[in-house]
Amino acid sequence: MTQTIHVRDLAAQLGEPLGASSWHEITQKQVDLFADATWDHQWIHVDPERAAAGPYGGTIAHGFLTISLAPSLIGEVFVIDGIDMMVNQGLRELKLRAAVPVGSRVRLSATLTGHRPRPRGFTELVLGLVYEVETGDKVQKAATGEIVLLVHEPEESTA
Repeated sequence: MTQTIHVRDLAAQLGEPLGASSWHEITQKQVDLFADATWDHQWIHVDPERAAAGPYGGTIAHGFLTISLAPSLIGEVFVIDGIDMMVNQGLRELKLRAAVPVGSRVRLSATLTGHRPRPRGFTELVLGLVYEVETGDKVQKAATGEIVLLVHEPEESTA
């Protein structure tokens, strides 16, 4: 269940797990669309027949496809009230740990690991991310890292 946290209450969440997203199936169509968008048509991603004889026994999601799910999956974990925008500043310590086969399911867990004020009404948030992949009865870490986000709290109206 998505929780709502006011921007002014974020500092109190420092070091706390914020929760996990739902599980989401990775489909071949999704992988193919990502390949088209990024021009990465490597056979291990887009050729099910060839990939069936490859090291993973089938096609796998691009590592960056898995990572690119962050905004959507984070939005299932929590939303921030009292801001007018949020921008991605970058990733830290990103590690791809396990393949994500087409047909498997992924979810994301997030922990607030950093919080500091920045100029011009921004606050920098650092979220520790753990992506898990579920294949059959097996669940393992697919990727880990941190995402750095800048959230902006609008100036209060003086009218």
